[in-house]
Amino acid sequence: MSSLPAVPPAASWLGGAGLLPFLTLAVASLMPGESGALAATALLAYGAAILSFLGGIRWGLAMARAESGALWAELSLSVLPSLLAWVALLLPRPAGLLLLAVSLAGQWLLDSRTTLAPGWYPRLRLPLSLGAIAALLVGYWFS
Repeated sequence: MSSLPAVPPAASWLGGAGLLPFLTLAVASLMPGESGALAATALLAYGAAILSFLGGIRWGLAMARAESGALWAELSLSVLPSLLAWVALLLPRPAGLLLLAVSLAGQWLLDSRTTLAPGWYPRLRLPLSLGAIAALLVGYWFS
């Protein structure tokens, strides 16, 4: 029985650090008035940036490893997160936060099944995605 490869410490630390703005902004969005609204807007913007970033990871993996026959499909899937993030920014804040939460869940499902990424990548992404989705849903419910 082979063991799964360990998540590299750099990926764990940097991924965890990337989760901190989600959590901080979700808590801050609970504040009353303008402060909470500003935090929820910042949460929306950060979520859009991260969703777009995940699409960029998929693009890079596809360029490096996809066979030419699968390249169209992989590259097409990689631009979808940026388009969804852009639409989320154009929607009213609650709808945008919900779209981002659903999109991050969908992105995780795609990424957990990819053969392009290293074996540790889905294990890194699961807790980060769950934390980000939870933060976006807090922002959605309290916006």
